[in-house]
Amino acid sequence: MNTLRFKLDYGRTGLDVVLPADRVVGPLEIRQAPPLEHPDLAVIEALKAPIGTPPLLELARGKKNACILVCDITRPVPNETLLRPMLRTLHEAGIAREDVLVLVATGLHRPSTEAERVEMLGMAIAATYRVEDHYGTRLDEHTFLGTTPRGVPAWIDTRYVQADLKLTTGLIEPHLMAGYSGGRKLICPGIAALETVRVWHGPAFLEHPKADCGFLEGNPVHEENTRIGRMAGCDFIVNVTIDSERRITSVVAGDMEEAWLEGVRFMERIVTVRVPEPVDVVVTSSAGYPLDTTFYQAVKGMTGCLPIVKRGGTIILAASLTEGIGSPEFTSLFQENPNLDVFMERILGRDYFVMDQWQVEELAKVRRHAKVKVVSDGLPAETLASCFVEPASSVESAVADSLAEYGPNARVAVIPKGPYVMPVLG
Repeated sequence: MNTLRFKLDYGRTGLDVVLPADRVVGPLEIRQAPPLEHPDLAVIEALKAPIGTPPLLELARGKKNACILVCDITRPVPNETLLRPMLRTLHEAGIAREDVLVLVATGLHRPSTEAERVEMLGMAIAATYRVEDHYGTRLDEHTFLGTTPRGVPAWIDTRYVQADLKLTTGLIEPHLMAGYSGGRKLICPGIAALETVRVWHGPAFLEHPKADCGFLEGNPVHEENTRIGRMAGCDFIVNVTIDSERRITSVVAGDMEEAWLEGVRFMERIVTVRVPEPVDVVVTSSAGYPLDTTFYQAVKGMTGCLPIVKRGGTIILAASLTEGIGSPEFTSLFQENPNLDVFMERILGRDYFVMDQWQVEELAKVRRHAKVKVVSDGLPAETLASCFVEPASSVESAVADSLAEYGPNARVAVIPKGPYVMPVLG
């Protein structure tokens, strides 16, 4: 039997798999985009010639202080490359080092550790600037900005709201609910309170057919957090796109919407991969570290490939899951609900709410369409089984079982980088 070897993104090291060549479609991969030869210079130029705003230096002049939002460890943003020229510009404009706050937009994730801050920001920035975490469950640390027409109460971190100059950084990539990450997402959910996220991530939004990867127009999740971003205010963004090796391929800076949309258009051309017809099996990942450290994050690997899986087909996901299932609240959802049907009945009844339930809701969308088998060294088989998926000892064995089930004409699509790729039919 002829075979093909693939390396799936898995933890920090990757996972080699060998599959039958005559059954494989792909690998489905991000299109090649040349990495920027001098990314530092590209950021500097973007700060000087932004999209839709004056240059950062001009915006910063006369401001007393600044707050810069950065993603937490679950996003591989090259923060140090972005922050170095941004900070130099702020100081050139007269804003002192002690008047700059780097605020980690944790959303409802756990706080960052000291080691993670060094990894995220670089030693020099982590050691010499004020770096603080957002705590979404501390309502008294947020400012109420009003309720949106769709009924979302906008509570945003007071440190950002009160800042004289409001800046955000970020990474643009496909997102399972909001279409694409980056831009407005650093504000909502990045520094929003639980009271905001519980409504914005409620079934009224997430069950909408456009609340999915790649959709912006008509996507209520995107439209609503854009609205909340406007309510909070944002003077300037710096966002990047990255390639399969996590090298910067483009930089956009300036207006929260105009600059971000320019980056989205670039990313859309890179990540969209067309498949002529649905397949029986998809082998995928959660894009490796830091995105596959918890089952919570790993759900993104399942949702990303759903458009090309036949109804009743199988998704085989490899994820390291080195930090376990996720938050205590997320973990409790698997203990409290005997199956996903009961869970959906509860959340649709509107009397039931547990933080992080939205990711179980995304899992339910997947499971209504396909089976899920998970390969991981991080969680024992019985724990995985309790998460409404089927544990598998290896990708090869899971593929063999699935091919036996679907017959000699079954096809397997391979997506080594998981949710970084946006497969579509056609």
